[in-house]
Amino acid sequence: MSEQTIDAPAPKAAPVAGTTFAVILSLSFCHFLNDLMQSLVPAIYPILKTSYGLDFGQIGLITLAFQCTASLLQPVVGMVTDKRPMPYSLAIGMGFTLVGLILLAQAASYPLILLAAALVGMGSSVFHPEASRVARMASGGRYGLAQSLFQVGGNTGSAAGPLLAAFIVVPHGQRSLVWFSGAALLGMVVLFQVGGWYARNQAARPAAKGRAAGRRRCRGPRSGWRSRCWWRCSSRRTSIPPA
Repeated sequence: MSEQTIDAPAPKAAPVAGTTFAVILSLSFCHFLNDLMQSLVPAIYPILKTSYGLDFGQIGLITLAFQCTASLLQPVVGMVTDKRPMPYSLAIGMGFTLVGLILLAQAASYPLILLAAALVGMGSSVFHPEASRVARMASGGRYGLAQSLFQVGGNTGSAAGPLLAAFIVVPHGQRSLVWFSGAALLGMVVLFQVGGWYARNQAARPAAKGRAAGRRRCRGPRSGWRSRCWWRCSSRRTSIPPA
């Protein structure tokens, strides 16, 4: 009797079969909003220096508070979300930026300015790791294109922020920063929709991975169903009939 092999059914296609441009462009737009609001902090340094009589050391501490949360915190967020993806953390991160902008617009003391700058930076550190992950997931294998579109939004926002500060914040003062909270609210709405897409596709991945792992186990020379079938066939060939 020939050896029998039983293979597990082939795994279904990956959850994202093609490039999902709606998600990528949404992320690029939110990257534009995020970096636009981030760039407002250094753009208003002259206003803060004049209004509060700050020296360059105090301005440097604002930058330190902003960069510690905006840049140095990103690897920590990335490690946490690698272990436990959080689809709706994108909207939460934009929420930190929203709170930071409102606080910065109303801040009447130097400690509050430091806290506001740290909150704005925290929004960036939460946004970037997960947004990059979702852009890759939506790329459908076109990773370079997806990352390029994502980066274009951020670079454009970084360029537009200082211009908007010159045309809006300088003529109307520090309190006009609250007007940019509308951009943060818009970003939260868009990112909530993106988070829903991310959650649905993330939930579909473990099942596909489990089916693929089952198929790999069955392909072994003497593993799984194939091993049991081989043992049964061998037993039939070598069994001695009763006298």
